[in-house]
Amino acid sequence: RQPLSPGVAGERLCSTEEATAGSGTYTRHGFIFSSLAGCVERRSEDSGLPVVSVVRDSESQLLPSVGAVVTCKVCSINSRFAKVHILYVGSTPLKSTFRGTIRREDIRATEKDKVEVYKSFRPGDIVLAKISLGDAQSNYLLSTAENELGVVVARSEAGVQMVPISWCEMQCPRTHTKEFRKVARVQPQFLQT
Repeated sequence: RQPLSPGVAGERLCSTEEATAGSGTYTRHGFIFSSLAGCVERRSEDSGLPVVSVVRDSESQLLPSVGAVVTCKVCSINSRFAKVHILYVGSTPLKSTFRGTIRREDIRATEKDKVEVYKSFRPGDIVLAKISLGDAQSNYLLSTAENELGVVVARSEAGVQMVPISWCEMQCPRTHTKEFRKVARVQPQFLQT
């Protein structure tokens, strides 16, 4: 396996006299070109000429898509939204960080007009959210409006991991101080240890 130059499709691989075009390639004017970015594989065939194919590198190509449940970390908040970095899609860690926004109206399913961002998230919180719109180039819009979505890990002012005590509060086990959060009712398959 030999990686192509990053992100290059259309790279000339070899002449059609040296090999046969396999998947992920095309031929033009006696040459074989890659039709997608990935790794070049040469497989020897009994018939003589090796087969050249290009295999997509699945990990680096993994992008968050609409409808996916993602794990993200809150970077900053204001009265209208929380800015986050997306770290995982499902249980797969991402190689690069993608940005997302959770708008005030997408935090809860009910009483949306009464939601306050600072009572839902704080910078540093780890949040489960679902992608509702957007792409890797611009910004993903995320929602935590389902019961399963919301804050899964939060640290108190004392720096201790808090324990959820209701759907809207977490408590510091050391100081017993309560803080407001939009707490996720975590499904076992989403737990990141």
